[in-house]
Amino acid sequence: MNQKVLFFSTRSGLKLSKNIAFFYGKFLGKVRFLEFSDGEYTPCFEQSVRGSKVFLIGSTFPPVDNLMELLLMCDTASRASAYNITLVIPYFGWARQDHKDKPRTPIAAKLIANLIVASGATRVMTMDLHADQIQGFFDIPVDHLYASRIFINYIKKLNIGQLTIASPDMGGAKRARSYAGYLGTDVVICYKERKKANEIEFMNLIGNVKNKNIILIDDMVDTAGTLTEAANLIKKQGAKSIRAIATHPILSGNSYEKIHQSEIEELVVTDTIPINQTKPHDKIQVLSCAPLFAEVMQSVHKDESISNKFII
Repeated sequence: MNQKVLFFSTRSGLKLSKNIAFFYGKFLGKVRFLEFSDGEYTPCFEQSVRGSKVFLIGSTFPPVDNLMELLLMCDTASRASAYNITLVIPYFGWARQDHKDKPRTPIAAKLIANLIVASGATRVMTMDLHADQIQGFFDIPVDHLYASRIFINYIKKLNIGQLTIASPDMGGAKRARSYAGYLGTDVVICYKERKKANEIEFMNLIGNVKNKNIILIDDMVDTAGTLTEAANLIKKQGAKSIRAIATHPILSGNSYEKIHQSEIEELVVTDTIPINQTKPHDKIQVLSCAPLFAEVMQSVHKDESISNKFII
């Protein structure tokens, strides 16, 4: 039996969802939201999903409504007898809470995984999880895509000489080594200590950057504190130019201003999270992840292997 494929989107992810549907060759289905005066809401699909393969698209960045919306839509599709339900979550929120780093704290990423499975999802598709082990938190298949396939092509087109890949912290060293191995470059690593979340106490540099063109690699940029501190440190050590690449542009607080005032010449991100167009963003270049998601979704629908979709 050849099931019909249907696409739906959360309200916060409409632009990316429309692009994914466009590259897939589909249109988004219509969802109506009924809202109560206290802020409670309920989604309602305006077409039948019975027996269909349903793709629900939406990133789970704050506020928490973005996650709740996706969970409610998944429950709706499950109770309306969808054949299967794939949650396409370009940015998986709460992924930084993947373990207990001190007593009496949650493992939020595992809790979110449990909620997603409980809502009726049969598959999850996401990009550049903060920690690879989060895939194991799910009891359903997870397709973990890498933005490296997007960024590698961009870096090659820059045709930069004396290129060196850098990680802004020790946690990203593996990612930086992977990029460097593929591009045939050296690697430098910044070592940092934090006072508390989003506040750096000190930072040191491991490796030589003198007269090199540096590309900092990270999975996300939140307050931009780590990224801009690393860029400023690398510049002081004699680097010729500094660019940064980060998959998920969370960009909270005064991060736009920090980037604008830093030594970073260009920050390249994907559209997993919408950019705030009212902030200074002349240094920010956005590459779309829509074609990659659409390509993998087509393979999943046809039950084809997706191993050839990965670079790193």
